[in-house]
Amino acid sequence: MRCSWCESSELYREYHDKEWGKAVYDDNKHFEFLVLESAQSGLSWITILKKRENYRKEYSEFDPSKVSKYDEDKIKEMMNNSGIVRNLKKIEASINNAKQFLKISNEFGSFNRYIWSFTENKIIKNSWKTLEEVPSKSELSDLIAKDLKKRGFKFLGSTTVYSYLQAVGIINDHLLDCEFRD
Repeated sequence: MRCSWCESSELYREYHDKEWGKAVYDDNKHFEFLVLESAQSGLSWITILKKRENYRKEYSEFDPSKVSKYDEDKIKEMMNNSGIVRNLKKIEASINNAKQFLKISNEFGSFNRYIWSFTENKIIKNSWKTLEEVPSKSELSDLIAKDLKKRGFKFLGSTTVYSYLQAVGIINDHLLDCEFRD
């Protein structure tokens, strides 16, 4: 038994079973999900999953120190890559966010320490019975989105941040009857 949202494709099921809601402590993985969730804004998650390998190549294996140095030539190259979402504002935001990500990493010792500090290193394990009960944002995602914006992040509102928190396992929104709930 799985969360019902992932049953429409094998790619969704694999992502759900192996990654979604599993606690992430690696900075590059945090950066990956920030980039992917931001790219997903206004699109379906399956679109991003299908393009994920292209993102991995285009974004230097999600190394924020490399992405932070991307210039106009790189942006033009990215805009010509049909393997990613070619939205100039999203691409520019991801490069900006890489710079801000590194500032947070320097301030806190790692982005991981920063992001987990919002929950005192605890996983928020919700108890939803149906998909309809799962919110699109929360007080926590509002707080983090506001703090990220204050720190100069772009294209990361509360809804995108909530999806990110689910993806990296800070919020566990697997439904009660899901066998992958942990």
